[in-house]
Amino acid sequence: MHDFIQQLPGVIYEITINPDGSRKFTFISANSFDLLGLKAEEIMKDPTALDNIIIPEDREGFNESTRGNRSRTELWSWEGRVLVRDEVRWIEARSNFEKNGSNTVRRGIILDITDRKHREQESEIRYQLLVEHLPLGVGVHVNGKFVFANQYAHKILAARGNELVGKSIIELVHPDFRALVLERMQKIVQGESLPMLEEKYVRLDGTVIDVETVGIPFIYKGEAANQVIIRDITDRKKAEAASKKNETLFTQLFNSTPMGLVMLDEQGKVEQVNNGFQLMFGYRPQELKGKNLNDFIVPETLTNEGIDLNNIIAANEIVSVVTKRQHRDGHLVDVLIYGVPVLLDNRTISIYGVYVDITERKKVEEELKVRNTELDNFVYKVSHDLRAPLSSILGLVNLAKLPGNDDNPMDYINIIGRKVEDLDHFISDVLSHSKNLKLDVSISKVDFNGIISKTFMDLNYLEGASDVLVYRRVEGKEFYGDRWRISEIFRNLVSNAIKYRQIGGTKPEIRIEIITTPDETTIIFSDNGIGIEKNDLAKIFEMFYRATVQSDGSGIGLYIVKNAVEKLGGSISVTSKVGFGTTFTIKLPNRTEENASGNTVQYAM
Repeated sequence: MHDFIQQLPGVIYEITINPDGSRKFTFISANSFDLLGLKAEEIMKDPTALDNIIIPEDREGFNESTRGNRSRTELWSWEGRVLVRDEVRWIEARSNFEKNGSNTVRRGIILDITDRKHREQESEIRYQLLVEHLPLGVGVHVNGKFVFANQYAHKILAARGNELVGKSIIELVHPDFRALVLERMQKIVQGESLPMLEEKYVRLDGTVIDVETVGIPFIYKGEAANQVIIRDITDRKKAEAASKKNETLFTQLFNSTPMGLVMLDEQGKVEQVNNGFQLMFGYRPQELKGKNLNDFIVPETLTNEGIDLNNIIAANEIVSVVTKRQHRDGHLVDVLIYGVPVLLDNRTISIYGVYVDITERKKVEEELKVRNTELDNFVYKVSHDLRAPLSSILGLVNLAKLPGNDDNPMDYINIIGRKVEDLDHFISDVLSHSKNLKLDVSISKVDFNGIISKTFMDLNYLEGASDVLVYRRVEGKEFYGDRWRISEIFRNLVSNAIKYRQIGGTKPEIRIEIITTPDETTIIFSDNGIGIEKNDLAKIFEMFYRATVQSDGSGIGLYIVKNAVEKLGGSISVTSKVGFGTTFTIKLPNRTEENASGNTVQYAM
């Protein structure tokens, strides 16, 4: 048995601990001299001899560990350094527990673990060398406190030197994440490897940073520990936030702009369209996605144009073209198209199409062309109709001056007077037309009977006015509209009815019927005059158009009537039969009393 004990790789011992804490080795194997540098009898004689060879830095830990051994009932173990013949060695002491009366008996073994410790130290050095060169923060914490942190971890957390060692990791975790991190630390201690977590840390300078962390179970100097790997993602999170903001701004701009926007891939296939495009052309995004846009909105007659535009844009050129595109229901839409390539490394990766609906603009342009033509005609006719009576007057004046002319001067004066009257009427019509175009609509209560009576009174100077029979009927609600324009409508209709009466036949008649509802008034104006040829009906509202030579009027009376009706937001229609007369039907909206008191209102033409 003695030989067997001598062959063991450690020192076997038995120690008795008295109730007062004193202790005595009752057995220690003879190989203690080889391992500890102390003979067995030395240790048995003086137990403190073993204490004295312990390195001072480790002695306090040894004393703290052995203190209370007399009452400790579990296995005991301790690791530390001892000085043996001027050589530092690592030993590990272990013992069991047995009660012998009031005394405690512990039997155990002391092992030389120097080689193991050297290997651990070498492994730790290699570990530190490895992690010091990683572009990641690496730390090890035991019981929640750092026992190791590489320089990159110090840099991430704004620490200097070895400042992190000894600090609580929870103090560095942002308060919003502490409960979660504590829970994860417990699971890691139990051996679980957990997935990466995005959280926030508070640096030593108080700055809050975003980090990704991974916790791994770890053994540090024989103790269970947590190894945490930290990556600073603050810049990435800022970039992601900026990217998300830009994406949100782009998406909102893309979707909310009133223009039609479409995004195509490099092959010309639809990736996305906005609400403006859907409203403009009637197609939902899901109907177009992944398909060729030209197949849907390019009219057959413009197929080649659509292909050419795509090719030009794909060649990194910006295009702008005024053309037509087709709505889902088949009608054509006048559009201004901008095609913009999106380049990456000088290669087109996407195409933006911007569609501006210029239908209204085209209408305005067409209207402007018509107005310009009318203006040209107006200038020509005005100059002609002004010069004609003036030329006649000059002719009469020259004739009266001829030597030997014994004509009655009053004859010339009478003719000149009529020419001046014609000129005055023409100028009045021109001024009325100008006023109708420029003057805002003014709403007030309209007295139709009063307007009609005044109109006939003002026109009683016209030839044949006294022969006309007038029938009128005004019924219904009160009407609110523009008194001046309504007066102009009646002045021109009555004037025409008198001028174009039948002469030498049926007694001339004018019938006026007005029925007003809360919403509108209907004016039916009829005469039994000479009537209008069917082919002329479509032209009678044109400027300076005369359907008959019976009158030498200005030719803009009905043009003024139509424009006044349109200014009032109403409509006018005409029926006529040659030899029987003409009927005008006018409908005007009743602007009601709430819009009265001279308020001005603009109505679209």
